Amino acid sequence: MEVSHTLRDRIDQKVFNAIYTRSLVYNTCWEDPAVDRIALELKPTDTILVITSAGCNALDYALVGPQRILTVDANPRQTALLELKISGIKNLNYEDFFSIFGQGAHPDFKKLYQKYLRADLSPFARHFWDGRPHWFNKSKGGLYFQGLSGTVARVFNTYLKLNPKLKTSIQNILQAASVAEQQDIYNTQIQPLLWGPGMNWALSRQFTMNFLGVPFPQRKQVQAQHPMGIAGFIRESIEYVFCELPISNNYFWMVYLNGEYTRKCCPEYLKPDNFTLLQNGLAERIEPHTCTVTELLQETKSQISKFVLLDHMDWMSSYYPDALAEEWNAIIEKAAPKTRIIFRSAHANPEYIDKIKLKPEGPYLKDYLVFHPELAQKLQKQDRVHTYAGFHIADLVVKQ
Repeated sequence: MEVSHTLRDRIDQKVFNAIYTRSLVYNTCWEDPAVDRIALELKPTDTILVITSAGCNALDYALVGPQRILTVDANPRQTALLELKISGIKNLNYEDFFSIFGQGAHPDFKKLYQKYLRADLSPFARHFWDGRPHWFNKSKGGLYFQGLSGTVARVFNTYLKLNPKLKTSIQNILQAASVAEQQDIYNTQIQPLLWGPGMNWALSRQFTMNFLGVPFPQRKQVQAQHPMGIAGFIRESIEYVFCELPISNNYFWMVYLNGEYTRKCCPEYLKPDNFTLLQNGLAERIEPHTCTVTELLQETKSQISKFVLLDHMDWMSSYYPDALAEEWNAIIEKAAPKTRIIFRSAHANPEYIDKIKLKPEGPYLKDYLVFHPELAQKLQKQDRVHTYAGFHIADLVVKQ
């Protein structure tokens, strides 16, 4: 698949890679595992491959009880975060675990880390967390104001402190008792204060998108399909989340607006009964790997029945199209019968599905995939994050 790049594309690629390869990008997952579970139809016999991100969703899938979960991320800092969570599940009581990963802070984190957590970590993870005990200090903002995405959240919360009326209005909507009440608060209190030239300008900067883990190719895909550009798309997404879906269980937005989860509004792995299930053995089914998807597939002897590919194909199709074709060849090679694949995209109908050739003489990727657009559309309406234009569910048909 031929891809041409402008000078700006190449500069943005270098900037994004420089930031990505030196930082923890995601301190929490930004994909809704509740819709993923429905789409994947997980079974006890499944072996899943999932891109790690912050590890929250791998822990969520583990609660269903699949046979194995292989997590993979090229960024070792993301693996380090999942390792820390798994060590915490193994070695801590629930109250300490929730304080660290629910509230994002613990007054004795350094002591707990040295005594209970550090020994189970890989060398890279030890080195990473040895230098960051302050990330779990409440006076420093806690875990959810750290890393790249956390930095954006911290900047926005600083903005709210300078705009107390808007801050009060957001707290009001987070406590709303119904969607109708949310709509009223948003339309009368939040919308007039939030969407000004300054906010639109900030959201339109590629520098902001880099901190959110959105490379330039994804931004271009959004701009190509939304008349108001990236800022308009984000505004539309926010309005859907706060005016169409109950906010009471939307822990994705809650954590970045409050800097922490609550006992009632948090990922499934942070709930007491689920913590116990994970501690009693389900977390041991997760196997973290730091490498590319292709490298893991070439190394493993397992057949994979479910793939959770997030949105990485958006930027790979632009920056590394040959590597993406190689990845799909590896997926097909290690896919079990009746394999299901889910992925997200900044575009409702990503062009690369039609353009990727798996071999120089063909066939095309699209020839191997049977999509389920009606189910995907139904589930996307339920998605509590709602920042992707496309949610895709496909069965892999391996041709003999």
